[in-house]
Amino acid sequence: MARLVVLGGGVSGHTAATFAAKWLGSAHEVVVVTPNSKWNWIPSNIWVGVGQMSKEDVTFDLAPVYAKAGIIYHQAKALGIHPEGNETSDKPYVVVESTIDGEDGKIENIEYDYLINATGPKLNFAATPGLGDANGLGEFTVSVCTADHAVHANEELEKTIVKMKNGERQKFLIGTGHGLCTCQGAAFEYIFNIEHELNKAGVRDMADIKWISNESFLGDFGVGGLHMKSMGFAVSSKIFAESLFTERNVDWIIGAHVNKVEKGKVHYELLSGEMGEEEFDFSMLIPPFAGVGLKAIAKDGTDITATLFAPNGFLKVDANYAAGAYENWKASDWPKTYQNPTYGNIFACGIAFAPPHPISKPMSSPNGTPINPTPPRTGMPSGIIGKAVAHSICDRITKGENAPLHEASMADMGAACVASAGKGLFDGTAAAMTIYPVVPDFDKYPGTGRDTDYTFGEIGLAGHWIKHILHHLFIWKAKLKFGWTLIPE
Repeated sequence: MARLVVLGGGVSGHTAATFAAKWLGSAHEVVVVTPNSKWNWIPSNIWVGVGQMSKEDVTFDLAPVYAKAGIIYHQAKALGIHPEGNETSDKPYVVVESTIDGEDGKIENIEYDYLINATGPKLNFAATPGLGDANGLGEFTVSVCTADHAVHANEELEKTIVKMKNGERQKFLIGTGHGLCTCQGAAFEYIFNIEHELNKAGVRDMADIKWISNESFLGDFGVGGLHMKSMGFAVSSKIFAESLFTERNVDWIIGAHVNKVEKGKVHYELLSGEMGEEEFDFSMLIPPFAGVGLKAIAKDGTDITATLFAPNGFLKVDANYAAGAYENWKASDWPKTYQNPTYGNIFACGIAFAPPHPISKPMSSPNGTPINPTPPRTGMPSGIIGKAVAHSICDRITKGENAPLHEASMADMGAACVASAGKGLFDGTAAAMTIYPVVPDFDKYPGTGRDTDYTFGEIGLAGHWIKHILHHLFIWKAKLKFGWTLIPE
């Protein structure tokens, strides 16, 4: 009997674990280690953050789902990986610490034959003074990164609406809280959902709404922007985004590294090197992501963290980390199998794998401050990669150690994104976009780097309905209800 241990129960880890349990059956063990007791459909957190959904609408208990699937579940956080075992045993294992109330701090070693690192990111609020600290979100801004954060965001939003109804004008600042953030899409959705809700509340004219982002142009989204077919024309995402911001009367600051947050004010540096300040009454700023800080220890006790992990804390996989300057970047730099090059029984998926480099063009200010989006690895690609990794490991377990690995390179992968711009059965809108491939391939698609026949977008009510349907569909799938395997990632 082989044992697969999955660190993390988010979109990618949950996908990998549930498919592996289905494919392996009871002949082998699948173990999930995650610090959370609940699964969270994170894309709908933005609706919790404006009071259009509850925390219960976007979460569910993991324990009964894993019990049904035959998955061994540990509510715990991983602390370290011992890929060579220790001085008394060659069996590799992970060290985990319980997060169950009443068992906090309880340490346990879990042996594995195969390991998937799908921990997701550490929300690195501490990278920007005032945005938060090592314990999480600070006191001056809000977040929609977790369901609890989103509940808090809505509570603060409601306070501003009361103030505006009492005649007090309010300033809203939404975007990214550091020069190296990713996940601009979540902030993009949140700012337009706020704008939509303020309209519904009849206080839009009392609100000044502004976007602040590390993107060098509106519509970069961490993928270097895109050209998409819309109404028969190839339109750049820059024009698409600028049109939407202008139409909704939302101002913007771009190419910004937020370097300090105070009560009611952020300080930032622009790509031009200019320094600025922006005041706010309500602000949601996405933090930068980092690895969760796992340690790796060799059999003799030597710290080999730098062997397994990149400096940003994400796990090294089969990517080309020596691509060098932007001019040398190739689509082939991106990983295909997500297997660690040193330990062949360790894989990573979702945000936990170390990308070879950004997708957007790297930029820095004259002061040397890097200001560019880091590559997104969430949503659809995250699920696809998780499934491919699970498939590879299941084949190795059932067919032998030389079974070929399955591939899921983001340079050969398309993705669909539905970005909400306001929730409502008849007045909601969302931008529905597809992109192929996620990582542009300028050798295969000279000019835009992508196939414009499969890269398109539209905004409208139909997009909102799709977003709402997908919310229910993916929660259905994650709960492993009837037909869940038929629902694509």
